[in-house]
Amino acid sequence: MLQPVMHVLKQRNIILASGSPRRKELIENIGLAVGLCPSLFEENLDPKKFKNFIEFVEETALQKVLEVDNRLRLQGDPPDVVIGADTMVTLDGSLFGKPTSEQEAFDMLKSLSGRSHTVYTGVVVKTKDKTVKFTEKTNVIFGKLEDEQIRGYIATGEPMDKAGGYGIQGIGGTFVERIEGDYFTVVGLPLYRLCAVLYDMFKDNK
Repeated sequence: MLQPVMHVLKQRNIILASGSPRRKELIENIGLAVGLCPSLFEENLDPKKFKNFIEFVEETALQKVLEVDNRLRLQGDPPDVVIGADTMVTLDGSLFGKPTSEQEAFDMLKSLSGRSHTVYTGVVVKTKDKTVKFTEKTNVIFGKLEDEQIRGYIATGEPMDKAGGYGIQGIGGTFVERIEGDYFTVVGLPLYRLCAVLYDMFKDNK
């Protein structure tokens, strides 16, 4: 999708406002070089103060982007493009972030067992003169899990830095019976929408 503008994008300093090697790998897999700059924004927004989960993830992603963009400009190294994302897992109106303990990870996975939940990823793409926000959501259906399977998974350490306590691109993917929507939304960066936005932003620079 990006091939007509790839020569333009490859000349730009693109920064990912994240420390996620998964997101960096996704972008590099489509042929773009990207630098990682983890945001220092304290993710303390209250989801209850937003009308819906979409507004919440988009605002969190926006604040990550603004913090990184401002910091790099003050350092004299202004980026051409900053991309930020925020992923959250929801079930029955509740938000599942990254577990803070093994017990919390167990409780999360136990509640997801045999059920469908929704993953939202909000993305912000910022250039010097334009900022675009969007959100994708995907339904993920877990198979029925036994307690022993959950504990075995937690023992691998994988759940502890993942929203909802699992990584679909890793061992956690073995719990997923099927999905309805974009797989990459669950990984943490919806590639189709991201590429569509980048194309629209740079197609006039060809």
